[in-house]
Amino acid sequence: MPSSLKIDFVSDISCPWCAIGLSALEQALERLQGEVAVELHVQPFELNPQMPAGGQDIGEHLAQKYGSTPEQQAQIRDTIRQRGTEVGFRFNVGGRGRIYNTFDAHRLLHWAALESAPQQLALKKALLAACHSQSQAMESVEVLLAAVAQAGLEVARARAILASDEFAPEVREREAFYTRQGIHSVPAVIINDRHLISGGQPVAVFEQALRQIAAGQSAAQ
Repeated sequence: MPSSLKIDFVSDISCPWCAIGLSALEQALERLQGEVAVELHVQPFELNPQMPAGGQDIGEHLAQKYGSTPEQQAQIRDTIRQRGTEVGFRFNVGGRGRIYNTFDAHRLLHWAALESAPQQLALKKALLAACHSQSQAMESVEVLLAAVAQAGLEVARARAILASDEFAPEVREREAFYTRQGIHSVPAVIINDRHLISGGQPVAVFEQALRQIAAGQSAAQ
């Protein structure tokens, strides 16, 4: 009987390393098919919770937040594109232009989890593609609803959620929980509420770590 692992993937839509990490994690899980049974949950984290409506020029934002120069930013973009290619995630060559508040996206992801885990994952992937492959405005209701439709979720229900504050307290509670657990950067991959894998790791790193955790779990049974 395969070992059972609960995985919480803590991340933000606007984080390119989260797109890389999720793609790599999925590929690692494919390699472990039949050996490990996995329950995957997408959890919220906001890199820029104070981002106002309209967003901010991304070059300006990165310079303010990290002190990076345009040259450094271009070098990092190249690295990110290369890592994305390795795991089958396409980043827009022209970059994103602007960075936006992602709270509404997280509210939709919380709702999607109540519908089904596969639909939540499908919505997460659609949102990451809209942000990083298509450079869409991630605060736009229509952009968010297009991702909802792509994930096979009910668009009218999503529109009603976006027009209200529904699931806002739940998302804030989850964000606060992970902050209290010491999560300050993403992606953070938490296995069985005990083991942490940080960052957009290569497929082999995820595979090895999951194998070790699963083996340790089997030995303890």
